[in-house]
Amino acid sequence: MAGNSQRRNRRTSNKKGAQVGSGGKRRRGLEGKGPTPPASARKGHVKNRVSNAKAKLTARRQVARRGGKGSSELVVGRNPVFEALRDGVPATTLYVQQYIENDERVREALQLAADRGGIHLMEAPRAELDRMTNGLNHQGLVLQVPPYEYAHPEDLAAAAFDDGEDPLIVALDGITDPRNLGAVVRSVTAFGGHGVVVPERRAAGMTAGAWKTSAGTAARTPVARATNLTRALESYQKAGLTVVGLAADGDTEVGDLPALGGPVVIVVGSEGKGLSRLVGETCDFRVRIAMPGGAESLNAGVAAGVVLYEAARRRA
Repeated sequence: MAGNSQRRNRRTSNKKGAQVGSGGKRRRGLEGKGPTPPASARKGHVKNRVSNAKAKLTARRQVARRGGKGSSELVVGRNPVFEALRDGVPATTLYVQQYIENDERVREALQLAADRGGIHLMEAPRAELDRMTNGLNHQGLVLQVPPYEYAHPEDLAAAAFDDGEDPLIVALDGITDPRNLGAVVRSVTAFGGHGVVVPERRAAGMTAGAWKTSAGTAARTPVARATNLTRALESYQKAGLTVVGLAADGDTEVGDLPALGGPVVIVVGSEGKGLSRLVGETCDFRVRIAMPGGAESLNAGVAAGVVLYEAARRRA
């Protein structure tokens, strides 16, 4: 009897006590979470990565289509500032050193800025101008040039077609001197062209030097910036333009190419290296300029002017 009682007590003492409930967590865990999202919306899925990449590419293209801005620039020194103001280079602010020696060139620069209007005059201590110019010899005058508003390459041809004209465009391949760019812009304006295209990288942009060389024509002739010059030329070809590259070893002389009388893009390479390989292979024609005098090459501004003259003559 005693043994049976001990066994009953042992079983009773081994009984489990009260259990804490789950609070409904298990039940909620069994509930559905809605329809499965598509693969393109599931983080980490290959289709999601592809979708994100396409969205980024579209965003970059939209930025490029609106055109881009260059970086602001500072013109430093009394003579450079005076010449920039005289030649119509766009400017937002003229910084003048406090207690500057008021010589003739300073007075002329201040008068030009006042006459043009829209240019803020700011007086600043020399230490501030030293900081702004990284210690350059500013001579007490610093002119801030705003970022240039680049067009999109497609806009140049579209504007010409909208006006009922055959596009006449110059593309620059490997031109790194802003003065050459300014000279080309001036020639394009003189011969009725519709704009200039430059690559986004490793190429001259519309700096104050380019503005000065253009002799004010940059205000009337747009400059477009292409992320990839080869693809921009291919896009022009699809739009019906003929791409003509200038090359010393070209198969045809400029005067013998009827295509210059129609919608055309003239591609000019650097004086030393000429056209790059991919750009040269993209051209529909490679033409040369006859030079009886024996010169090996012409700089970009002169070469562009010769071909633009021939194109304008055929269109007259």
